[in-house]
Amino acid sequence: MKAIPAISLSLFSAVLTIGPLPQGAAYAQSASCAVSRAANGNQIFRCPGGVNITAERGASFALIDRNRDGSPDSLSLRSKAALVDVDSSQHRGGFQVVTPQAIAAVRGTQWAVDVKGGTTSVLVTRGRVGVRRPAGAAVVLGPGEGVDVTRGTAALTVRTWPAPRVAALLSRLGQ
Repeated sequence: MKAIPAISLSLFSAVLTIGPLPQGAAYAQSASCAVSRAANGNQIFRCPGGVNITAERGASFALIDRNRDGSPDSLSLRSKAALVDVDSSQHRGGFQVVTPQAIAAVRGTQWAVDVKGGTTSVLVTRGRVGVRRPAGAAVVLGPGEGVDVTRGTAALTVRTWPAPRVAALLSRLGQ
């Protein structure tokens, strides 16, 4: 039986700690998220308020519940990829993914964020997502659009991603 390595998921307010988790087991946490492992090793978080997150195997991240309502409102992602699906009819106050290079925020949608080699890549699969550097102007992405964010001050360029690039990222996330 393979265990998920211990991950400390804490910043600002609520603390969510994931200890060793047997493969395939579901595990309820203090933030009320059910956690399971997919066959490919990805971790799946099903949280109250319509927040579902798939974290790529080996991703370094933290779930944050600033208002302590039992549903995360932010994901701090340091490496690898995550797929975020937020149902705006259930989740109040929006949701954001914070990486070293970018902040991607929405009210309700599905999008993927990938952090590697000093670049954060954001792809929207449904809805609209605002993306910006920690300091700077935001761009808004729609379905099929993506942006690659590096450190610096250059304007962000929104592009329609080619099908092979979309497929490669989403397949890493079990989609």
